[in-house]
Amino acid sequence: QVQLVESGGGLVQAGGSLRLSCAASGRTISRYVMGWFRQAPGKEREFVAAISFNDITTTYTNSVKGRFTISRDNAKNTVYLQMNSLKPEDTAVYYCATSQSMFSYTYDYWGQGTQVTVSS
Repeated sequence: QVQLVESGGGLVQAGGSLRLSCAASGRTISRYVMGWFRQAPGKEREFVAAISFNDITTTYTNSVKGRFTISRDNAKNTVYLQMNSLKPEDTAVYYCATSQSMFSYTYDYWGQGTQVTVSS
């Protein structure tokens, strides 16, 4: 059974930083695309960032480019999202997800989410 557990969320002032972690079990994440998504109150879930199975390609939504960095530690089977220069509009529940296959960007397993709140 695949499980993804996010951690690292919290309350931070605008301009601050947080690093989210997503620990995976039941799947070796080095063989899959990993992604981060977020959902703000009253809004649809949106894509934030993704990293290819071989770490060669990273993709970001425009609003976080230059501020967020996705990475992974295959030895720990964990993916990270480093978030710098946080803004109040980054407030959301953040979810990590793993893709269906090595080259797919369709995600089949999701974590339970971690709350990020950025105060102005």
